[in-house]
Amino acid sequence: MMATRGSLAKKWARCRDFPGLRRCIQMLIFLLHVANMVDGQIRYSVPEEMKKGSLIGNVAQDLGLDLKRLRSGRARIVSGENIQYTELKTDKGTLVVNERIDREQLCGDTTPCSFSFEVILENPMELHRITVEVLDINDHAPVFPNTDKSISFDISELAAVGVKFPLQTAEDLDVGQNGLQDYILSPNDNFILKQHANPDGSKYVEMVLQKPLDRERHPHLSLKLIAVDGGTPQRSGTVNIDVTVLDANDNIPVFNQSVYKASVMENTMKGSRIITVNATDADSGSNGLISYSLSKTKGSAADIFNIDEKTGTISVNGLIDYEKEKKYEVRVEAKDQGGLIGTSKVIFDVFDVNDNAPVINIMSFSSPLSEDAPPGTTIAILNIKDADSDKNGQIKCSIDDKLPFKIETSITNYYNLISDQYFDRESVSEYNITITASDFGSPPLSSSTKLHLKISDINDNAPVFDKAIYSAYVTENNSPGISVFAVSARDKDWNQNARISYLLEDTQVSGSPISSYVSLNSETGVLSAVRSFDYEQIKQLQLVVKAQDGGSPPLSSNVTVKIVIQDQNDNPPQVLYPVQTGGSVVAEMVPRAADVGYLVTKVVAVDVDSGQNAWLSYKLQKATDRALFEVGLQNGEIRTIRQVNDKDAVKQRLTVIVEDNGQPSRSAAVIVNVAVADSFPEVLSEFTDFTHDKEYNDNLTFYLVLALAVVSFLFITCVVVIISVKIYRWRQSRTLYHSNLPVIPYYPPRYSDTLGTGTLQHVYNYEVCRTTDSRKSDCKFGRAGSQNVLIMDPSSTGTMQRIQSEKSILDEPDSPLEQKPPNNDWRFTQGPRPGPSGPHMPYGTHIRWTPKSGTRATGGPEVAMGTGPWPQPPTEAEQLQALMAAANEVSEATATLGPGTMGLSTRYSPQFTLQHVPDYRQNVYIPGSTATLTSNPQQQQATAQQAAQQALPPPQVSAQPEPPKAAQTPASKKKSTKKEKK
Repeated sequence: MMATRGSLAKKWARCRDFPGLRRCIQMLIFLLHVANMVDGQIRYSVPEEMKKGSLIGNVAQDLGLDLKRLRSGRARIVSGENIQYTELKTDKGTLVVNERIDREQLCGDTTPCSFSFEVILENPMELHRITVEVLDINDHAPVFPNTDKSISFDISELAAVGVKFPLQTAEDLDVGQNGLQDYILSPNDNFILKQHANPDGSKYVEMVLQKPLDRERHPHLSLKLIAVDGGTPQRSGTVNIDVTVLDANDNIPVFNQSVYKASVMENTMKGSRIITVNATDADSGSNGLISYSLSKTKGSAADIFNIDEKTGTISVNGLIDYEKEKKYEVRVEAKDQGGLIGTSKVIFDVFDVNDNAPVINIMSFSSPLSEDAPPGTTIAILNIKDADSDKNGQIKCSIDDKLPFKIETSITNYYNLISDQYFDRESVSEYNITITASDFGSPPLSSSTKLHLKISDINDNAPVFDKAIYSAYVTENNSPGISVFAVSARDKDWNQNARISYLLEDTQVSGSPISSYVSLNSETGVLSAVRSFDYEQIKQLQLVVKAQDGGSPPLSSNVTVKIVIQDQNDNPPQVLYPVQTGGSVVAEMVPRAADVGYLVTKVVAVDVDSGQNAWLSYKLQKATDRALFEVGLQNGEIRTIRQVNDKDAVKQRLTVIVEDNGQPSRSAAVIVNVAVADSFPEVLSEFTDFTHDKEYNDNLTFYLVLALAVVSFLFITCVVVIISVKIYRWRQSRTLYHSNLPVIPYYPPRYSDTLGTGTLQHVYNYEVCRTTDSRKSDCKFGRAGSQNVLIMDPSSTGTMQRIQSEKSILDEPDSPLEQKPPNNDWRFTQGPRPGPSGPHMPYGTHIRWTPKSGTRATGGPEVAMGTGPWPQPPTEAEQLQALMAAANEVSEATATLGPGTMGLSTRYSPQFTLQHVPDYRQNVYIPGSTATLTSNPQQQQATAQQAAQQALPPPQVSAQPEPPKAAQTPASKKKSTKKEKK
């Protein structure tokens, strides 16, 4: 503040001798205005890494400001940084830490480290600059970047004493005493450590050979380099040094300059060549070959530049930015094949170019602006910066001259936009202001920003309603919260002055405030019902609505609203008589001698509604005997309509409906108990059960419904099970009918070989072929007469044993199942005799059943079956069992063949001749059974008896064997056969 006033005094001294006195006075007034705005500058010092909310200083006390002034002036902090490190507590006037401050991130190596910001107050406008210096703390340890845990050297054992080996320098982000201070090399006999200082104060170290190396004694050396800082507590970083001792290289590369200097423009393209360094090595051969490299020094220079390993040309590898770094220093290493290294230093000076346009930041902008604001009112505060230097960073700011505004310079990089005349909102309601900032570079760069300033209105118009009185209608029993009516008013003002709020004037209705009946939306003017209205209690509401704008002071107007309540049929009829009680039964007695039209009782009801909603009518809804009573439609009188007789029930129950005439109508029901008796004791027992009938009926109905549900469930379950069983059996039968039955030869066990020749003496073979629809065949079979039934169950193990036992019984001469002698009823037809070839009968006679064709012998002449009828045909299950039993017997017969047959069946045995064929005209054998088919009635009877004793029921067949029958004639047997077929 004192410095500013001193500069004003100097200016005034110059103005006294200045010939243009008027212009000097104007300049002095402008400087006084700036002096009033910039009252002072404060500087604080805080350590880095302070917690959020930590106190920095008392701004109000240091600036001499009152806390009320801070609040009324809306004091706030403005800065051009993205991160707001500090916060101003206007209630206490203190400045506290808002974000963690990292000195290394904020300033890097720059010391001292500080950042500045401004505190702005309004009404009147004041601007104060505050600078905060960030003090370093020892929060970083020295580190060796770009090292893979160790530094490797290949050194010849002929290296001379005093040879220097540059080491990787450590980095410490801290500065001052907390920065890197010293290097320590682990104790050894061959090397010592020397430290050197750079012009910028940083240190680099070299490892110097002080004792010749002896590869034969120590081919490998392991050392440690420790970097320590000066902070408290002290921090350190360590890197390992691995030295491999080589042979025969005794000259190090030498650069022609110890320091190289070069200049580079910022934003130089990547790959551009800058300078070439050169080093020589006195050695010859491979020891004289040199490779160049950049030392990994502190900073990012090694990433920005690149060097060719063979030529030593240094080129740009990254982005060069003058605003970030104005000078780069790089150490170059020349290394021969023997591991000796020579070093030099290259310094790059960066020249600035005008590559940054001015950046405009709006620190404060007041919009809208009242139309009665005086000239000179500050509208906006701008902060304009240019990152370039010298003329490239100098800025000029301008706006359109036709606008009623002007730009004035405040403090460094700050500009004020102020008004230059009075405003009239009715003529111009808003302004678009373009602010342009340009630098003095070549070519100049510029940037602009636009401000949209709105002119606010002052409140000079009151709200106006369309009508003086509004009327609304609402039906009673409305839902609470329903919209009843909406009022609307208009205001010619703008923005807040035209924002209308609606209010209810405090009036009383029936001793209650109007707000307990209706509510008013203050923004939309919608009137809503707070409660459900009842026409019977209140028929009209009259209220006053006030419309008030948001100006200061506010303007308002009133309007009257009448709300008319309309009636609704909302009350059902109420029965006054007969009185309905829950614990006792009231009954009206009618004597049995009552005449037609006898008045039993009268139903009395009322309705609290009005008009036609209260007109009542009476109806008889339900009665024990509807032909005995009637109800008057208008008066509710219950009378008899016929003479009471002895057949009428003593206990009569009438249900009467009372209904009003509303839309929709409402009704009530009443139960009238009537006792038809001459005295009270007659009906006492009848009416004692009235109270229990309903409970009994309810229980009975429940149990009936439950029983019906259970029976229905069981019925459906049984139907599903039966259908499943039927489908399963049908599928089984389909599989059985459509199976291809094999042609099985049959060898009667009675005629097996007894001479030990290996062949059967008497052979007779049958092939039975049937079709899938063989149930329609005309061929008839006798029922199974043997117990040689093959059990179809795969798990059965006793079938073959039983067949063997039966076979042994058949072999006995006295067996009751012994084969009968030949019968003349079965014979070969006259004609060609069976023979081995030609049209004669083959070795085995084939009998085939075909539908609708009878029986015939295939492969030869027909075999006559006699004159008698065929026996009853067996079922298909019996036929299948017979065929399977025949297959088992064939396997047994085949097992008895001797070695002379060479495995041939007896059918094709060379010993088979026609003379071996016995006369089977009397008996015919069914494969798999010992039953005999014959035309002799006595033999048929005996055979049937044997079959009945031995037959087993087939699988899934429920037919029982026939009992023995008396001798039958062929005619009677034919009739019985037809009956069995039916």
